[in-house]
Amino acid sequence: MTEPARGAADFGLFLAARPLMLRLPPGDGHPVLVLPGLLASDTSTRTLRAVLRRLGYRVHGWRLGRNIGPTAQCVEGMRARIDDLSDRYGQPISLVGWSLGGIFARDLARRTPDSVRQVVTLGSPFRLVRHSQSRASKVFDRYSHLHVEHRTLPLEPDGCSLPVPSTSIYSRLDGIVHWQTCLDTPGKQCENIAVHASHLGLGHHPAALYALADRLAQPEGTWKPFKSPIYLRPMFPRPDVPSSATDAVAAA
Repeated sequence: MTEPARGAADFGLFLAARPLMLRLPPGDGHPVLVLPGLLASDTSTRTLRAVLRRLGYRVHGWRLGRNIGPTAQCVEGMRARIDDLSDRYGQPISLVGWSLGGIFARDLARRTPDSVRQVVTLGSPFRLVRHSQSRASKVFDRYSHLHVEHRTLPLEPDGCSLPVPSTSIYSRLDGIVHWQTCLDTPGKQCENIAVHASHLGLGHHPAALYALADRLAQPEGTWKPFKSPIYLRPMFPRPDVPSSATDAVAAA
């Protein structure tokens, strides 16, 4: 119930922090494709894309209207979009997905790994095990008759890592999805970054934008886990580890 208000408050933080945006790591000009969340369109990612564009990236929206799930237009359109951008720039593309858009981004990375440089998700429940772990499940199911892809739960079993570097930015304050469903198993090229934000504010919260800019600024082929500057540590709580990974560590 508080998500809209907290999302607005997060946008207020963004406006207050705009002078500090000039200190974000500059980009190298590589292409970035941004995918919106459920029921959202490119309008919802306008602020995020504007920030990345000012940093020097060649940023693109998905241009598929409102995201109502994996419809034929959506599935075919995303594949055509990534093929078009790959041909246009002749280099891999970074994918940034917010919520459901992040699940789509991870799917694209598996299907076309040679075209994807890295994946960064914002509050994406790609480890969903039960429908009750997302308050958006009923809305998603409302459009299921239009979907051409129907996935079973869990969405991604443990050990199902991506073939490209991946970062999951999530918040324990998320009021839409259970934050545990956003946790990846840390590995050589995958990580979780925690921030203090609402689900609806992850696309413009200053901490999330800083983490995103830091991840995108890494030279290709030199991926390293995120480490925030000392003066920004309060903005980034210690990231959580999936329970399965915790159990494995304990057993070892």
